[in-house]
Amino acid sequence: MAQNYAAMIDHTLLKPETTKNQIEKLCEEAKKYEFASVCVNPTWVKNSAQLLAGSNVKVCTVIGFPLGATTSEVKAFETKNAIENGAQEIDMVINIGALKDQQYDLVREDIKAVVDAANGTLVKVIIETCLLTDDEKVKACELSVEAGANFVKTSTGFSTGGATAEDVALMRKTVGADIGVKASGGVRSLEDMKKMIEAGASRIGASSGVAIMNGLISDSNY
Repeated sequence: MAQNYAAMIDHTLLKPETTKNQIEKLCEEAKKYEFASVCVNPTWVKNSAQLLAGSNVKVCTVIGFPLGATTSEVKAFETKNAIENGAQEIDMVINIGALKDQQYDLVREDIKAVVDAANGTLVKVIIETCLLTDDEKVKACELSVEAGANFVKTSTGFSTGGATAEDVALMRKTVGADIGVKASGGVRSLEDMKKMIEAGASRIGASSGVAIMNGLISDSNY
């Protein structure tokens, strides 16, 4: 059973002060527990890809992170560059302000720019649920599906709140069975993880992966 949980975790380290030694530790832990991926900032993608070569652990990175406020052209370039460096999964942040302004074409095209640049590489769309109304969460999920994304994701872990089971359930209801739902931010224990899975999450983003696998509770914010 533990192996199944591990395969759903994106082992995450996105803090700005992250060092090379911490990335090496992250990748070693990911290989040991056979997590789905490591999720790192773009500057660490090449290094992580080298460390994980020959393993089943993928390299996931973040685009337009954490604000989502860069232009679509920049997000597309960042995506291509990350994939060239070895990224195998892309977690991009939507243009949150544009969504709130109901500029739905802009939001859809922003996501599509990343999907197109990824050219088949798996794309997860971070909608930052803590900043949205329920109607906006639904709309963001619908736009993500329309743009061709593979997953919707709750949170960056850097805003005013993280994943809730209620948001995960709403997102799952909106996207249906064929699109992934990633819960991230505040998942610190196996109990937390089980709640997210029961609500409909198919992937968990957490810096607490090791604690989760060892039945402990982490004090990490992500």
